[in-house]
Amino acid sequence: MHELLLWDIALFRWINQQWACPLLDKVMPFFSDPGPFIPFLFVLGIVLAWRGKARIRFYVFLIILWVLIINNTLVGWLKDWIARPRPFEVLDHVRLLVGRGHSYAMPSGHAANWFAAVGVTLWFYPRWLRILLPIAVIVGISRIYNGVHYPSDVLAGAWVGFLIGWFGPWLTDLLWRFLGRCLFPLWYARYPTFLKNVPESSVSAQLNCSQDIESLQQAQWYRLGLLLLFLLTAARLWYLQAGIIELSKDEAYQWLWAKHLDWSYYSKPPLIAWLQFLSTSVFGDTEFGVRFFAPVFTSLTGFLLLQFLHKRRQTKEGFLLLLLLTAAPLTAVGGILFTVDVPLVAFSVAGVLAGWKALQEKDTKKKLLWWIGVGLLLGIAFLSKYTALMVWGTLLLYITINRRSRKEWKHPGLYAALAITLLCMIPVIVWNAQHDWITLTHLKERGGLDKGFHFTTRYLFDFTMAQFGLLNPVFFLGLLWAVWGTLRDRSKDPLEVYLLTLGGPIYFGHWLYSFQARVQPNWVVVAVPLLFVLMILRGARHWEKIRYWAKPLLNIGIGVGLSAVLLAHQSDWVRKISGHPLPPRLDPLRRVRYWSDLAVLVEKERKKLVNDFKKETFIIGHHYGITSLMTFYIPEAKERVQRRQQALVYYIAKPSPENQFFFWPGYENRVGQNALFVVETDRPRPVPEALKSQFQKVQDLGMRAFSDHGRIMRRVQLFACFHLQDPSYWFASFKKKDSRFSRPANLLSLLREVDPDLGFGKARPSARIRH
Repeated sequence: MHELLLWDIALFRWINQQWACPLLDKVMPFFSDPGPFIPFLFVLGIVLAWRGKARIRFYVFLIILWVLIINNTLVGWLKDWIARPRPFEVLDHVRLLVGRGHSYAMPSGHAANWFAAVGVTLWFYPRWLRILLPIAVIVGISRIYNGVHYPSDVLAGAWVGFLIGWFGPWLTDLLWRFLGRCLFPLWYARYPTFLKNVPESSVSAQLNCSQDIESLQQAQWYRLGLLLLFLLTAARLWYLQAGIIELSKDEAYQWLWAKHLDWSYYSKPPLIAWLQFLSTSVFGDTEFGVRFFAPVFTSLTGFLLLQFLHKRRQTKEGFLLLLLLTAAPLTAVGGILFTVDVPLVAFSVAGVLAGWKALQEKDTKKKLLWWIGVGLLLGIAFLSKYTALMVWGTLLLYITINRRSRKEWKHPGLYAALAITLLCMIPVIVWNAQHDWITLTHLKERGGLDKGFHFTTRYLFDFTMAQFGLLNPVFFLGLLWAVWGTLRDRSKDPLEVYLLTLGGPIYFGHWLYSFQARVQPNWVVVAVPLLFVLMILRGARHWEKIRYWAKPLLNIGIGVGLSAVLLAHQSDWVRKISGHPLPPRLDPLRRVRYWSDLAVLVEKERKKLVNDFKKETFIIGHHYGITSLMTFYIPEAKERVQRRQQALVYYIAKPSPENQFFFWPGYENRVGQNALFVVETDRPRPVPEALKSQFQKVQDLGMRAFSDHGRIMRRVQLFACFHLQDPSYWFASFKKKDSRFSRPANLLSLLREVDPDLGFGKARPSARIRH
């Protein structure tokens, strides 16, 4: 083994040093950098998938599946398992001509990718190997010449890649022969195998002529849709379990809600907390436990839409709808990040579909049952987010303006549905009544209504461009086309009018509201599935007229959209493919990474203060999100929450409520202790005035940065706060600095948050310690 290692090193030095010449110094870095190949291969893949036949499309699919996804995943796992250092890290006098890289050496990922492509191409187009194989060999040698891999690394990568590329298509074809015959008989009759040029057989020769071809086609598309939902759910659950990303600010914040169960919360209804309490009780307080319901509810939404269109015998359109929702970043993100929008969309879509059934049903008893379902589903949607009331508003608008539906005002089912939704709203109403209707104040401030109406165009462009990108540019334009066409169409389809009436006012109402205040892109998400269904239905109805321009645009939209969604799930692939990482502001994973690193840093600085001053020290965050994330990722802070002990991490005390932390026990009873204040910022900030009034002394500890592959991904500023003063002192300071404390009700509500032992009245029931 030692002799093989010596031969490996000797061969490396011979190629890296003895081959050195000015020509190779320019050529080899070019072949080692995949950047120049990416645009060409990307365009070639789109052209082949667009203009090619079924076999070429299958070839492109296998290249994406086995070369880009499975091969890179396996190679990355092997690198970490073998953990072999690169040559320039252990050898002297290495000629390093390219970037140093941040992964281990064996096996070579470049060699694995190119030889995996060789293996796949060997099955389909062996003649192409005259060009592909020499390129793969040159790329492998370039990794040695450039000083980043040993020869054995390249050989191992070439061998692993070729095995994956050769066995992958064979395994996929074997699976197709097994499943295709049972699940997709029509397609299997045409394409019994993809690895050989088999003439297409006639359907009648392989199928019983008495079978209903149309029913078989509907069944095939339905099974394919179910298979797609299953694969997407499994892939998303695997992705969450892999720990590639960490929690976002809102997810960690709502995780804390689940540890303080209540009837409602400062900014949102309680359903998200209840669901997280359920999932974390089963799977633990992990990222997977927090996000478990995200892929579940996303797949549930897709299943409801697929089932709805399948009942209308438009199953192919239902499958296409699933692809569009998967290829649109705004809706695809719901399969991973568990926010209030995920259950809102699921229950709202279910309520809208149930509403259509109720409007079409003629049997009185069945109509009543459908309306009860509408009330229950939209009531649960309201418990997720208040936007569900907009769905009720547009539903009542449709009933009012549609002649055939006006009779519903005389049916008891509609009033039963409204009553059930009102019953679901009771927890939120009761909680707000006990807390001075603080949610209404928050929503008013959030929507910019507290400042009165003022016309502005500063937010219009931002919102429009956000929708253009997050909905997928092709789908965004298609949505506008469908809306405009439905409005102009004289022979309107009733379902299309229904979908436009329920989704259009919500979507375009927010667009108009951007003239008043900033509108977040996700505020319209409840209307997106409805308008996508409208786009699909209208496109299918006019397909013969638009197919010549709609089909290529649709293929481009799906291809580009799926590529963007994949890269958004693993942005490191951009660096591995192109050799250059994304800029920090363009990296979609920036907001769900590096929080555990921050937690390690903060805990280290806190313990340093404890050791230096021999006094207990707690942590304060400047934002509810960073406060929640530190609570989740600092082991002691999480353990205290789990055991319902006194918290370690707090939100900075403010004179009026800004988030849910205001209603939980604060750090008022830690008089005399020190604290570490953490601010996420790109440039140094002065000491916050609130800290000056709360502590005897505040010292700026400076900035800290977190970098990845040479990019500064996040900066924080730390402050050491010494000796927390008596709350009566900083309450008096608040009163002087904030005119809102001239109102006794506000001051009283603040004082009631203080621990009763301090003598400031009785503690509010919702403020009892639940950690």
